[in-house]
Amino acid sequence: MDNLYKQNLSLCMRKLFPICCLALFILGCQSSSSEMAASQNNHETTTPLPVRVVVVTMFENGEDTEDSPGEFQYWVERFPFPDTIAFPHGYRNLRYDPDKQVLGICTGMGTARSAASIMALGMDPRFDLTQAYWLVAGIAGIDPEDGSVGSAVWAEWLIDGDLAHEIDPREIPKDWSTGYIPLSKTKPYEMPVLENDYNNAMHLNPALVAWAYDLTKEVALEDNEKIRAMRTKYSGFPEAQQPPRVMKGDHLAAMTYWHGQYYNQWANEWVSYWSGGQGNFVTSAMEDTGTGQALEFLHQAGKVDINRLMVLRTASNYTMQYPTISAVQSLTREDHGEEEGYTAYLPSLEAAYRIGKVVVDSLVQHWDRYEMQLPGKGI
Repeated sequence: MDNLYKQNLSLCMRKLFPICCLALFILGCQSSSSEMAASQNNHETTTPLPVRVVVVTMFENGEDTEDSPGEFQYWVERFPFPDTIAFPHGYRNLRYDPDKQVLGICTGMGTARSAASIMALGMDPRFDLTQAYWLVAGIAGIDPEDGSVGSAVWAEWLIDGDLAHEIDPREIPKDWSTGYIPLSKTKPYEMPVLENDYNNAMHLNPALVAWAYDLTKEVALEDNEKIRAMRTKYSGFPEAQQPPRVMKGDHLAAMTYWHGQYYNQWANEWVSYWSGGQGNFVTSAMEDTGTGQALEFLHQAGKVDINRLMVLRTASNYTMQYPTISAVQSLTREDHGEEEGYTAYLPSLEAAYRIGKVVVDSLVQHWDRYEMQLPGKGI
């Protein structure tokens, strides 16, 4: 009898065991789902992280730290940004300093990626950006008519170089200097300049730009043998032969990486046209009008203050060739990299961090004043 009872009991346990396991699994899943829902609800009701300054960079070569640096790495390592914040709806994870309340973003290259990343950040409920200052800190090409590689340039005008009509130069009239035509116009630089959807210009807060420049204009920048050797080749360009310095000058943003003396002439004329003769083309890169456009829309929504945007571009290379070589030779020699690449690649990364940090530190240290009152005179 005992043996029969034990056999039946063993059989029942073997049959019940899988059912018990399944029941425990379901209960575990329900518990995990409840915890996840609670976690999401807590996240939604958590007070947004306060942000005093957003440091905006555009590219990084590999990891955020301890490899070949891009624009983001020096900030992450040195500022530093100890906290990583997931940002799946943007180009790259964010970094944050909770003590200084400074946020770092890498947008990705080009106006499309920069606009999308900045808009994603601006609409993210995890952050309070209403009083945040925005510092774009990246490298650029520089017009040898205005400055030398290794220099740091604060922009007051951002001009878009993409929105336009274009005719191949081989088919343009002989009296035209370019086949690039303002949208809805019939010839280059036709007046009057159009507004609204057809406008390519953004004028930053001049008082804030002047404050940033005055704060940093005496900061020494790196000068080395490679930079000196390159600038001596720009005979006939006295500004290109000066040591690196902090300066003011305006910025052209275009998705196409153009190069050469004819495009350099176009850039100067295009910036002058869209700024009403007030702007002077000095630096060229690919993102800043995308960043600015996103911030304009976010400003309209009450998410950010567009008057707190600053753009710092540091010169890694010249935008055109020196007199004894062709544009093709110049472009191919200035390929990206540390050794054979841009003449001032590492010095320009250093300058972006060194000059940018002075401004960020000042804003953070005097937050009791700058939270509500913008630096400088004006807005």
